[in-house]
Amino acid sequence: MPILEILDYAGVAVFAATGALSASRKQLDIIGYLFLASVTGIGGGTMRDVILGATPVFWVLNPTYLLVCASVGLVLFFTAHLFDSRYRMLVWLDAIGLSAYCVMGAAKGLAATGSPTVALVTGMLTATFGGILRDLLAGEPSVLLRPEVYVTAALVGAGAFVFATMVGMPLIATSALGVLSAFAVRGGALKYGWTLPTGRAGPGRDPSDVM
Repeated sequence: MPILEILDYAGVAVFAATGALSASRKQLDIIGYLFLASVTGIGGGTMRDVILGATPVFWVLNPTYLLVCASVGLVLFFTAHLFDSRYRMLVWLDAIGLSAYCVMGAAKGLAATGSPTVALVTGMLTATFGGILRDLLAGEPSVLLRPEVYVTAALVGAGAFVFATMVGMPLIATSALGVLSAFAVRGGALKYGWTLPTGRAGPGRDPSDVM
């Protein structure tokens, strides 16, 4: 199986697991598990394909991806309660999924357009959109609102992959570099609380001043 296909299935499966863990935290029924696992697993890739005009999207052409999501959701429906810290497991699995999927998204963007800029965007969206949907639907605090870096990790991984590809490195090396770069940044952010500088809030205005 080609390395990019492995990353694709891995990204879908791991993100599906984070969706199912969110369902567990909310104590949903089995349909809730399957729904959140599927939306999270295929959400980022669906957004990528729509943007690139690659329709029907990947899971319509190959329903195996849906079966992967459903299988992961079903397994975690019966086993998620066995884990002591489901949120900790969720964020680390999310980091793994982000690392795999930013490379897959960048590869598809680069193949479709030949543009490194587009590849960075598709890599970032593929890696983050599923997690954003998961948190929105599960009523969890969004990963985008957490202080440690998230989208930046996807951009670093996609950027490393694109750069290595442009200088002629072999696919397995470019993929490994992208995955490891993204995971190093996201993992470091989770472990050490790495953040980017934030904007300064203005002094604010009295409501009567803008009437």
